[in-house]
Amino acid sequence: MKILLTGAAGFIGMTTTLRLLARGDTVVGLDNLNDYYEVSLKHARLARLSSHPNFRFVQMNVEDRPGMEALFAQERFDRVIHLAAQAGVRYSLKNPHAYIDSNIVGFMNVLEGCRHSGVQHLVYASSSSVYGGNTKMPFSEHDSVDHPVSMYAATKKANELMAHTYSHLFGLPTTGLRFFTVYGPWGRPDMALFLFTKAILEGRPIDVFNHGKMQRDFTFVDDIVEGVIRVMDRSAEPNPGFISDTPDPGTSNAPYRVFNIGNHSPVQLLDYIGCIEDALGMKAQKNLLPLQDGDVPATYADVDALRDWVGFTPATDIRTGVARFVAWYREYYRV
Repeated sequence: MKILLTGAAGFIGMTTTLRLLARGDTVVGLDNLNDYYEVSLKHARLARLSSHPNFRFVQMNVEDRPGMEALFAQERFDRVIHLAAQAGVRYSLKNPHAYIDSNIVGFMNVLEGCRHSGVQHLVYASSSSVYGGNTKMPFSEHDSVDHPVSMYAATKKANELMAHTYSHLFGLPTTGLRFFTVYGPWGRPDMALFLFTKAILEGRPIDVFNHGKMQRDFTFVDDIVEGVIRVMDRSAEPNPGFISDTPDPGTSNAPYRVFNIGNHSPVQLLDYIGCIEDALGMKAQKNLLPLQDGDVPATYADVDALRDWVGFTPATDIRTGVARFVAWYREYYRV
């Protein structure tokens, strides 16, 4: 297949692209290479892709409407994996406009491109952040997600609503994937695993929010990619059992689906730090702090729907995943 993958220079984007190329797909990778974090890491990821004959890179903002229209018209993609977004919960408190530009305007351009060029299936990244103030565990796609607690979460919820509209009006199959705290080699420098590893190796204290009592459903990147590709290969379909009197938020009578992708095994932050310490052979100096605005105390994914749909559930052990990240970090930064 010919696939557009946005966010190709990102952590999940690079890993997904490598898997698609390895199985014989043609991938056009799009990324704006912005400086939200170190651009050199994005270039290094791209370098792993660029030598492949079935890969072509396009540098562009997804909010560039004329550019996106021309790209879709020229390439006639079979399927689209939309991973490009302004990421980060805490950054959304400082620069909310960046989230509207990339996550709302950009997503609109992707939807329009898919609609007008006959794309067979759009798979896009949502987030566990959409669960916001929910306290019922585990988080289920069948529960309401109407109480976001950050602008980032609000834009991801908006993406799901926008996708449903296009599925309903134009019959565009769309599937949203709610990622749960993705980690692993080539990860993002603004994420806790990267920040903690760097600080511990440099002998600096680490900031531990909610006094280390937060729980996260940490999900290894290879598991995320497996889920993304399996879902892409099975287009969203209407739910024949959908009842409009009691609508199921995760499905529809349109070709629309939403799935969690998480490890279904929440880990306390202090235990996560312990895995990092073990992998490094060093102890962390901890600066215990209260919960930050926009953060939630716990995430926990119900993945039954994903398992039933594509026969897969993430299962990488946290110690194994952290050790693989630390090994990559030491090699990449020559530490």
